[in-house]
Amino acid sequence: MDLSDTPREAEFRAGLRAWLAEVLPTLPPEPDPGDWPGRRAHDLGWQRMLHDAGYAGLHWPADAGGRGSTPAQHLIFLEETERAGAPYVGAGFVGLLHAGPTIAAEGTAAQRARWLPPILRGEEVWCQGFSEPGAGSDLAALRTRARRDGDDYVVSGSKIWTSHAEVADWCELLVRTDPDAPRHRGITWLAMPMDAPGVTVRPLRTLAGTAEFAEVFLDEVRVPAAYRVGEENDGWRVTMVTLSFERGTAFAGEVVACRRVLAALAAEARRTGRWDDPVLRRRLGALHAEFRALWRLIQWNVSAAQAGGAVPGASGSVFKLRYSHARQELYDAAADVLGPDSLDLGRDWTRDRLTSLSYTIAAGTSQIQYGIVAERILGLPKGR
Repeated sequence: MDLSDTPREAEFRAGLRAWLAEVLPTLPPEPDPGDWPGRRAHDLGWQRMLHDAGYAGLHWPADAGGRGSTPAQHLIFLEETERAGAPYVGAGFVGLLHAGPTIAAEGTAAQRARWLPPILRGEEVWCQGFSEPGAGSDLAALRTRARRDGDDYVVSGSKIWTSHAEVADWCELLVRTDPDAPRHRGITWLAMPMDAPGVTVRPLRTLAGTAEFAEVFLDEVRVPAAYRVGEENDGWRVTMVTLSFERGTAFAGEVVACRRVLAALAAEARRTGRWDDPVLRRRLGALHAEFRALWRLIQWNVSAAQAGGAVPGASGSVFKLRYSHARQELYDAAADVLGPDSLDLGRDWTRDRLTSLSYTIAAGTSQIQYGIVAERILGLPKGR
C-alpha cells in the first residue's frame, strides 16, 4: 500500500504548512484552563480563522457547508495542525465533531442551514446532553421526559457530564417521548437552546481541577418541535449516528497529539538518563508502534466512512477501545519517566495523565465497546 502523498496532497500539505507558519505566531496566549469564557473566545476565534482561510469543515460534505475534501486531505490537516502546535477544537468539539456531523447526516434542509454555518464559522458552541445520573453506559435507561404540547416539547429531567454546558448555546439532547415503549424506542433527539427558561447549569470540577463538565437541570423547558432531528421516537438510531462519529473519528487529532507527547517523553528520558533503562526503551517502543497502528486504523476508518456515506461504522469501537487504553499506558509511562514531578498539578503531563483516566469511560465504556465489537463485527449472540 502506497501511503505517500500524491502531488495534489503534497500541494495541500505545503499550503497548509505555510498558512500555519504565518498565522500561529499571531495568536493570543491560551487562557487559563479554568477560564471557560476565555477559552470559548479563544477556541471560537481560532475556528473563525480556519473558516476564513477555507479550512473549516474540511471533511464535511459540500452541501453541509464543508469543502468535501478527501479523507487523505482531512488526515493531512490533522497531522499538520497538531505537529505545528495549533489549537484543537476545544470548546467547539461537540458541535464540530458530534452534533454538526449528525445534523449534516440526519437534519432537514432548514436545520442544516440554521445550525451548520454558525458551527463552522465559530459563532456557536454545543454541549452534549446524553448521560444522566442513572443512565451513563446504559444510555437507553435515560428518564428525562418530553411531552408534546402543540408546537413544542416540554422537557423535564436532568443530565450529567454535559461537556461545556456553561458556555454552550445549544445542547444535543436525548429525551424519552414514549415512556411505554421498549427501552431503545421512545427516545427522541432534540436541539435545545441553552438560554431557554427552565435550564439550570451547575459545573462539576474534575480530578484535574477543571470544570469542563456540568450537571444540567431541566424544569418544564419548552423546545420547538422544529428542533427535533429525525423522527419522534427514532432518537436511538440518530444517537448511534452521533456516537459513531464520537468513537470513530473525533479522537483522530488526539492520536497525533499522543505521538508528539511520546516523542517529548523519549527526549525527557534521554535528558534525565532514564533512556539507559532497556525496559523503559522497550515500553516506549511498544507505544510508538501502538500509536502508529492506531493512526493507520484512523486512516482506514475515515476512508471507509467516506466510501460508505460519511458515517463511521462499528470499527470506530475497535479504535476507541484500544486508543483509550493506549493513552492511559502512555501517561503511566510518563509518570515512570518523570518520577515525583508527575505529581505536580501545575504541569501539563500531570493534568493529561489524570484526564486519561476518563477515556475508558467517556464516549462509551470499554465494556460497551467490547459488546459492540462482539455483536456487530464478530457476529456473536447479543448479550442479555
